[in-house]
Amino acid sequence: MDVYSVRQINNLPREEKLDIYSELILPELLARYGISAETLTDVHGNRLVEFICEAGTSFVEMEIWPAPGARDPLLSLQIADTVNGQLEVLLFVINDPDGERFDVDRDWQGRRTKFGKMYRNVPEEIRAMQAGLAPGQVRRGLRLTGLLLPQLERFVTRLDHDMFFIEPLAYHNAIHFERHGFAYMMGRSKMEWINAEFAPGGILYQRLDGSTPFRQPEFAHTVRGRSWAIHDGILDKPFSGIRMYKRVGRHAGVCTFPNAVY
Repeated sequence: MDVYSVRQINNLPREEKLDIYSELILPELLARYGISAETLTDVHGNRLVEFICEAGTSFVEMEIWPAPGARDPLLSLQIADTVNGQLEVLLFVINDPDGERFDVDRDWQGRRTKFGKMYRNVPEEIRAMQAGLAPGQVRRGLRLTGLLLPQLERFVTRLDHDMFFIEPLAYHNAIHFERHGFAYMMGRSKMEWINAEFAPGGILYQRLDGSTPFRQPEFAHTVRGRSWAIHDGILDKPFSGIRMYKRVGRHAGVCTFPNAVY
């Protein structure tokens, strides 16, 4: 049976849909952490790869865990159908389980911060920033985007699509996706405006006045520094309205921050 959407896959018998979704699994990640590619378990039989793909829904979530009871997954990937029949990556997070953890995902009252969009844990954010992390990261990453994207493209092709969409959660995500060949459906002019205004004399450059730890003058010159300043509200509004897409097998060659240092 040919399938063209997440909803169609989710309506298949469980073993059939898991066979299809297993194409999203990165073999290198399984090998690195001792997870069997056949059983998706560790040597003790603990299942470390989980799929949420309920029948009748248009959403799938894949999580790969480093060990039973681990606090954070190695990989969390969410894909959904759009209202016009395209495919969209809703969430894409890779964590290094051996890296130090920063509790930026919870505030001092234990509330979920929603990547800092609802609440913030500023002391933990400062620690994360000083350790070289970007906004929203609880741990450093594993630098596997370049390996995972071909897996995504094969999955997209399997469903007879030639592109997929993603909405970057933060400025550094958008620059990261540019480097991996994404183009803008919405928001390129905003990204170019941000770049121009972080130049000497620009509005955002002038706001890097040291008034908070996230607004240091030198942050204008790096992707991560700009992203922390934007996370801190330097735009006077949330970072939003950015929608990107990747065509299978093509690099768009877009760059809104030339010669950027991460």
